[in-house]
Formats: sequence, structure tokens, C-alpha cells
Amino acid sequence: MTFKLQQHDENFEDIEIDLLLESIYRYYGFDFRNYAFSFLKRRIWNRLRAERVNNISELQGALLRDHTIMERLFADFSINITEMFRDPSFFLAFRRKAVPILKEYPLIRIWHVGCSSGEEVYSMAILLHEEGLIHKAKIYATDMNKKVIEKAKKGSFSLHKMQQYTKNYLAAGGKTAFSEYYTAKQENATFHSFLTENVVFAQHNLSTDGSFNEFHVIICRNVLIYFNRDLQKHVFDLFNESLTRRGILGLGSKETIKFIGNENDYEEVDVYEKLYRKK
Repeated sequence: MTFKLQQHDENFEDIEIDLLLESIYRYYGFDFRNYAFSFLKRRIWNRLRAERVNNISELQGALLRDHTIMERLFADFSINITEMFRDPSFFLAFRRKAVPILKEYPLIRIWHVGCSSGEEVYSMAILLHEEGLIHKAKIYATDMNKKVIEKAKKGSFSLHKMQQYTKNYLAAGGKTAFSEYYTAKQENATFHSFLTENVVFAQHNLSTDGSFNEFHVIICRNVLIYFNRDLQKHVFDLFNESLTRRGILGLGSKETIKFIGNENDYEEVDVYEKLYRKK
């Protein structure tokens, strides 16, 4: 019997990646099947070279037999690009336009999605402290990566980054000396524990986990750009379900609700900084 190869729209490499993602989901329970394909492809090839395997199929077999390889690939898939007061203009807009709304609430629940190692969570806590809101605010900081969650809990970051973080803080409308919020020791800056007294750090996967509370604010910045359209729609539905009436949604600079068709459910609080309010 002879087999004749047929031409398909999908090339062999794409099929290998699909099988790899399916095996990860079925064996480990992590669902990356609806992440942006170009993003996954780059990270998979980086891992392939690092593990010194010959092809994607070989990588698939290796990570099914060795969970430490899966841990390293999982870390590759995690998006951990962050900094204190990242995009200061966003925090300045939040301070000027969202805070006056929040001051009318007796309590405030904030979901910080994809918090990574926590820099932006501490930034929000500082902002709320300066605006007199931290005592009535509860921040739920989540990420799919348990290791970065543990790092976020410690609130200890490299001291050499504080100069840049101070510039960000001042550009975001900071009201005091940034150094008052941390203690410097050796090569690290450890932020004061009062900032996280009302913060809950927890593991949460946007692909597979559902809503767990009702929030007045949801911040999810620079995460959705790594998802395909189907997963973006799923996540927006999750946010819509989780936001209170007139709740505030903050997105990243390259993200917009208009791509998903949810724009009729929201009004713009700040069109440039991607702050929206649920109708």
C-alpha cells in the first residue's frame, strides 16, 4: 500500500503545535489552545532550543515524561513583563477619573488580572492609600503562574529599578517621596506590609476558571493581546459577568473592547487610557 501526501492549509509544524497544546491540556490541565498562535510558536521554539530537542513532537514526548520540562514551558507561556506604575498616564487617568467615582462607594472590590510579580498591584495600593481609599478597598490579585504569585506576596523588588519606578510614580501623580513606601536592604526594596493588608493573592486561569466575585473595578492590562479572538471574547464575557453595574474596566494600551463587539455594553471614561464603565 502506498500513501500519497496531500496539501493542506495547515503545515506540519502547525499540526505539531496543535497536538502539543492538546496533550498539555489533557495531561496537565493547562489550556493554551486559544492563545495567539504567533506568540506560542515563538515561545515553543525557544524552549525547543533550550532543551536541545530536534522538533516539536520530540518536545511533546519529553514534557509528558518529565514535568520539570513542562514547568519551564509553562514559565515561557506566562507573561511577566511588568513594572511599578507601568504606563504612568494610565494611573494618572485612574486617579483623576476613576477615583472620584470610587469615593462614592462604601466599599470597593478590585480584581487585578494577570498581576504577574505584583508591581502594578502595589502601585494601585499606593494610589488608593494616597486617595484615602485603601481602608475600604479589597484587591484580588490573580495570575495563572503560582511562582510569580508567591513572589508578589513578598513585595520585594530589585533596588536598582527604584529610580525608574520613582519617575513612573511621580508621572502618575504621586504625592510624596516614593522611598517612603519601601525599605532598602542590600539589593532589594521591600514594600511596607500595610499596602497588602487588604490584598488577596491567588492563582486563577482566564482560560479555564470562572467568576469568583462581583467587582467594582477590573484591571487587565496587556494580557488579552496574547489571546486569540475566541479567548478574548470568553474573557470579556467573564469580565462582564464579574463587574457590578457601572463598574470600571481598565485595559492595556493595545487592547480595546471594540475588537470583541462589547462596546455597546460600556461607555468610555478615558478613551486614550482604555478606561471604560459598564452601562
